Amino acid sequence: MHNEMENKTDETMNRRQSVNIITLFLVLIFGFAAASLIAPKRTFSETENRTLQTMPAPKADEVFSGKFGEKYEQYLSDQFPGRDGWIAVKTGVERAALRQDSKGVYFAADDYLIETHEGVFDTEQARAGIADLSAFLGQLPETCDSGHLTAMVVPNAVDILKDKLPPFAAPYDEEVYLEKIKDSLPDGVWYDAGDVLRRMAGEGEQVYYRTDHHWTTGAAFEVFADWAKGRGLGTFTAEDYNITAVSDTFEGTIAAKVAQTSVQDTIEIYEPVSASPLQVTYNGTETKDTVYAPDKLETRDQYAVFFGGNNAIVETRIRHSEPKRRSLLVLKDSYAHCFVPFTFSCFDRVDMVDLRYYNQPLEELMEEKQYTDILILYNAAGFAEDVSLAKLPGGA
Repeated sequence: MHNEMENKTDETMNRRQSVNIITLFLVLIFGFAAASLIAPKRTFSETENRTLQTMPAPKADEVFSGKFGEKYEQYLSDQFPGRDGWIAVKTGVERAALRQDSKGVYFAADDYLIETHEGVFDTEQARAGIADLSAFLGQLPETCDSGHLTAMVVPNAVDILKDKLPPFAAPYDEEVYLEKIKDSLPDGVWYDAGDVLRRMAGEGEQVYYRTDHHWTTGAAFEVFADWAKGRGLGTFTAEDYNITAVSDTFEGTIAAKVAQTSVQDTIEIYEPVSASPLQVTYNGTETKDTVYAPDKLETRDQYAVFFGGNNAIVETRIRHSEPKRRSLLVLKDSYAHCFVPFTFSCFDRVDMVDLRYYNQPLEELMEEKQYTDILILYNAAGFAEDVSLAKLPGGA
């Protein structure tokens, strides 16, 4: 009798535990579902500095191709309640388990967070970008010779800082992809920024931010000085500039991606000792006398101190005491933002176009302005992923 009562008690307790577990599970499932429906939908993540996926429209062709499913999955991930907090928790658990990578980021030596860029350079889009650039340069007038054309696709940290990667890391060799770009271009057009960056890294200089995917202003300057000398634009040294650290609290996009960092970066600005007056027009409307936006240092995206962030077109007139009689068109991603101000010493006009946002025919701009020089400046991963390269005249 006593045993029967104990068995019934155990069964009751087990039943209650099962009910409690099921109830908790349902509360979590339906609670998160309700929260997802009620919570306001975000279109942009300031933490990650990127556009978030909103609810996709179910178009027939995308449903059958599987593209709608991919967008919907990204929508659920991007709009998940408390997403930023959960990312931080996930990263913390992985670090506690001694994992050396998370969300496509290596936890590298000297507190570097380095993106893996796995699979980026072996895609149809990566190959299409090479074809688009080659076609564009191939259709330029013969008067635009290689001495006035430059393709500068800058290696990423995963390539230059290999010695800082975890022992197991096996990143795709960006150099293979960069070599393919070089081989597709006319002679004399390619500029290998990697030579300068490897030398700097070997001498212990900081080439990339520890928390962000961009190169440092110091690295951009050294590449500029080498490029300018090789193109006959002049000789430049660091002594020609007043160097100012405008922030020592920068936490970039990679830190935001894994929601953790143990360091903060310093952003520097190089201003010429003998600076010429500027007239800078943003997107054809707003005109200023500077390319710097110090108010951005009070935001999450401190790198936007250069040019205020991404713009479709920025047109800069430089009033030199003696005209240079040369003008430069820069087709670029955000790697150009800390580089382009250095070019003001060499040209009377520098126009910077971001094809991701510029929706006017580029050939019309080139015909109107009659640029003497063209610079294509991207980081390697940005170039490989940029679908807007198809907008180049002669492109797909």
